[in-house]
Amino acid sequence: MAVQQRRRPMTREEALRRQEQKRRIEEKRQESYELSKGPIDVPFCLLVVLLTAIGLVMLLSASFPSAYYESNEPTHYFVRQAAFAGMGIAAMFIIGKINYQSFRPMARPLLYVAIFLLVLVIIPGNPIAVTRNHATRWLGVGDLFTFQPSEIAKVAVVLYFSDSISKKKDKMRSLRYGVLPYAIWLIVVAGLVGLEPHLSGALLVLGAGAVLMLVGGIQWRYVVGAVAVAAAGLYFILFVVGYNTSRFEMWFNPWADAQGKGYQLSQSLISIGSGGLWGVGLGKSRQKFLYLPEEHNDFIFAIVCEELGLIGATIIMLLFAVLILRGYWIALHARDRFGSLLAVGVVTLIAMQTFLNIGVVTGLLPTTGISLPFFSYGGTALSMQLAEMGIVLSVSRQMKPTKAG
Repeated sequence: MAVQQRRRPMTREEALRRQEQKRRIEEKRQESYELSKGPIDVPFCLLVVLLTAIGLVMLLSASFPSAYYESNEPTHYFVRQAAFAGMGIAAMFIIGKINYQSFRPMARPLLYVAIFLLVLVIIPGNPIAVTRNHATRWLGVGDLFTFQPSEIAKVAVVLYFSDSISKKKDKMRSLRYGVLPYAIWLIVVAGLVGLEPHLSGALLVLGAGAVLMLVGGIQWRYVVGAVAVAAAGLYFILFVVGYNTSRFEMWFNPWADAQGKGYQLSQSLISIGSGGLWGVGLGKSRQKFLYLPEEHNDFIFAIVCEELGLIGATIIMLLFAVLILRGYWIALHARDRFGSLLAVGVVTLIAMQTFLNIGVVTGLLPTTGISLPFFSYGGTALSMQLAEMGIVLSVSRQMKPTKAG
């Protein structure tokens, strides 16, 4: 017969210590609740809304010829994009009111969900996988509703890395605890995205993850080693395997085959050159009349340059630059390490995507499928981007007070 052991009665000191722990936990919870009721960062919010509004105007201008040709409805793309923009802005304000600490429990499950969806995309014969332009990057039912799992994967990586890295300090400097676990996650997620194939999406995942690791405190020698390995891998893929070699050839000289493989880039450069200093005028682009492919999607910035000219395009680029700098300013003044990493990760995604898209459209970088945030057509992508901006606004509500200067 088992002898039941009696629990030792709690001493007075232990009882007082436990009460003190409960009091501190409650104080921290109450403090976090009070801080989460603070005001959002108005400049950042206004910049997001302004860029979204300009993006909708430019989408309407760029898309009405192709929309009329494809569906006999000139406002087809604009109406759908405007609806998603409305939902995205509502989601941005709702998420902005949530205490970002409540996102922590979602980090690991969201990463698992993202990986599961990425695997679904590349399964041969999957009926819900959608292929466009020889790439299978979407899940959905026909044209009724489609989304890119890579959009979820980017947010999942930022959230998981921010949560995990924020709990480590000096451990981030070690290879075993600060580099290898995150490098493995990045290889898995970016590898699955790259298999779609979606090289630009894989670069965004790798870039955001690498920046978070660097901000989290890993040593520079690991960064240099990773860059060297990535460069060697890129060389192998491009010049040994021969993946998309033609894109690089046309990047160097699109006029060599201006009616074939270099058609898109050459038409983009014609659009940009046609705009001159002041542009041909809003709504007056000629290249959008079925000359420039993807004029309302990946290459919408070329239409911006044609219609608004160098002056208008520069103003839009400055708005993006101010938004990105303001986002990093919020990260710098975040109340804790988790909030700072969250803001850095989200803003880095926007910064990299903007730079890559404008670089591709202007011929600075090889042509690849990447959209311009807040401008390119894509309802679910726009909604996700605005929701991500809500995360930054949530962090801004708990910023540390700055000294008046």
